[in-house]
Amino acid sequence: MPLPRKDNKMNDSTMITDRTSIDNFRILTLVKGLKLELLGLKRSRGKSCYQLLKDEFGLKGSKQKVYNIMTEIIEDWKKENDI
Repeated sequence: MPLPRKDNKMNDSTMITDRTSIDNFRILTLVKGLKLELLGLKRSRGKSCYQLLKDEFGLKGSKQKVYNIMTEIIEDWKKENDI
């Protein structure tokens, strides 16, 4: 039986349940992963975040160019949705 946590961090969590929110979270995660790839880290299996974003959005260019485009898309999306 697990011990109860004193800090009670579970009350601050959010659950993502609808398909649109899951897709948005996935894209945000891929962009953050691309940022790490720019710094030299890489995923352990499968395609890189860079390749997944290029395939999904039909983008061309270097990692830095794809990152800049995706960052701009996310900023525009945040402005449209008041986030």
